[in-house]
Amino acid sequence: MLRRRLLVVLALFAVVAAACGGDDEGGGETGGATGGEEGIVVGISWNNYAQPRWAKADGPAIIEAVEAAGGTVIETDANDSSEQQLADVDSLIAQGADVLILLAKDAEAILPAVQKATEAGIPVIGYDRLIEDPNAFYITFNNEQVGTIMAEEITAVVPEGNYAIVKGHSADPNADFLRGGMQPALDANPGITIVCEDYNDDWATENALAMMEACLAANNNEIDAVISENDSMATGVVAALDAVGLAGTVPVTGQDGDDAALNRVALGTQLVSVWKDAFALGQTAGEVAVQLAQGVALADVKAPDDLQDHVAPEAGVDAQPFTTPGGLEVYSIILKPTPITLDNINLVVDLGWVTTDIVCAGVPAGTVEVCG
Repeated sequence: MLRRRLLVVLALFAVVAAACGGDDEGGGETGGATGGEEGIVVGISWNNYAQPRWAKADGPAIIEAVEAAGGTVIETDANDSSEQQLADVDSLIAQGADVLILLAKDAEAILPAVQKATEAGIPVIGYDRLIEDPNAFYITFNNEQVGTIMAEEITAVVPEGNYAIVKGHSADPNADFLRGGMQPALDANPGITIVCEDYNDDWATENALAMMEACLAANNNEIDAVISENDSMATGVVAALDAVGLAGTVPVTGQDGDDAALNRVALGTQLVSVWKDAFALGQTAGEVAVQLAQGVALADVKAPDDLQDHVAPEAGVDAQPFTTPGGLEVYSIILKPTPITLDNINLVVDLGWVTTDIVCAGVPAGTVEVCG
């Protein structure tokens, strides 16, 4: 493995210079260090490390799992640029990564990087976002189930009325997986009318705010429920609702278990945050990266056997085939999501995901059990 890594470094010396130059345009390393000559080197390409979840949970969990196996991690941050992400992957390959974990900005734009890694004999993990390439091992949560949970939770309290749906980035397959998971619950409630629905480039809070403002204006503020596909967008949605006096009246969904969203659940301004235990996802990716770097075949990869029940894959620890929307078959490990509502918000506190003071900020005493 070391010999291959040195050959890759020599062959791509010119690429290193180009990739380093690209850092001045917004990309760059987020931390970590190149590995020792004998250890496994895992390269991570983040599409945008500014999202709170990656720095809080996924990244540290990956590093912990890799370092526990004697390896080290190199990280880069593309700052939401597909072009920078391609340069970052070139740099990771040139620095001797034995395996790559890619959180892709754009599922199609990343394909040349996957091909380049494959040609260099470097395994690739598509992390939390599908990459349509049979050589990319897919690690994620059950995103259709996330959408199903959102729709079931919100239709239970608002079975009819005007709905708005704020979807994620159009180039991210997760946005459509989530939307597909919602449909059965929506179909089961014929009194629901979807009056606003659109994608949100970059899953951005400010875009969601603008989208919700426009939706409210177009419907004379007559919106009864909002399905937001993640928590950062829910932040914008709730801000728009608050501006017209509807925050806490109109239920809103989200996912990721962001601190602000869990606080909103306790405050009553967000109905549910579908928690994806990113510590477990990061641990899984780190352990799978080590296996792949050691030469384990994609079909023989296993998930950690110590994952807790709330997140452990329903299919068991063995890698499973997954058919992509494009009809390809990739190997995958898919973890379970967990809805967090007022009824079980203590779970994220008990498991150490968030502290009581964050969940309970501004919550009147006696209104939520976990807040005292």
